[in-house]
Amino acid sequence: MKWLRMRLDGREALGLLDGDEVWVHEGDLFTSLTPTSRRIPLAEVDWLTPCQPSKMIALWNNFAAAAEKNGWSRPAEPLYFLKAPSSFAAHRQAIPVPRGEVGRVAYEGELAVVIGRRARAVTPDQARAHIFGYTCANDVTAMELITRDASFPQWARAKSFDGFGVFGPVIETDFDPAGASLRTTVAGRERQNYPLADMFFGPAELVSRLSQDMTLEPGDVILCGTSLGVLPMKPGSAVAVAIDGIGTLENVYGEDAA
Repeated sequence: MKWLRMRLDGREALGLLDGDEVWVHEGDLFTSLTPTSRRIPLAEVDWLTPCQPSKMIALWNNFAAAAEKNGWSRPAEPLYFLKAPSSFAAHRQAIPVPRGEVGRVAYEGELAVVIGRRARAVTPDQARAHIFGYTCANDVTAMELITRDASFPQWARAKSFDGFGVFGPVIETDFDPAGASLRTTVAGRERQNYPLADMFFGPAELVSRLSQDMTLEPGDVILCGTSLGVLPMKPGSAVAVAIDGIGTLENVYGEDAA
């Protein structure tokens, strides 16, 4: 099932994707949903992020192929950072160019895990029941900013400009990452194509390990990390992150911040 959030009649609404239509529902995405009689064409959807996370946790060095190419060792535990909620952006929403001199800005196509039930210190087997579904993400990064000051790596700043936490368009509740691949295109040219099975830490293990550190709430999003093919974007670039079985997340990088 593919769930989405949208703006409808001046308010937020939930919908179930059904072919070329969206079946409008009422209620809470993670507790109770009631179908209405209303359906709208998919082409008329005013997209919002498919959920509203209290936090977005993002992995670094979680794919074997990228680690091998870059000379990184396999991490003993998940290496992660947080992206500010103010960075979240939806499908087809423009990604603003940051103000100031931040250097090159890169795309990172990623699989994202959406939490459906509160998780605190759960085992990997228990973690599966706390995963609501999966979506596509673009972990946009001001890549030169991270190491600009040798005394302090600026991960939070480099990852949290407005529009840098893109995810959507839908949450797929019936998805198996083991057999799927992710593709990222920039201006129509394929830049990433990698199997999701190449992760060091899969979704259930990530949920389990992260839940030892912090409580994961319904709607929280975990970005599983990226693999080979990350490059800077030029302003005006159309970026698409596609995962078979979920959908395609589309955005344009280059609208100046208001």
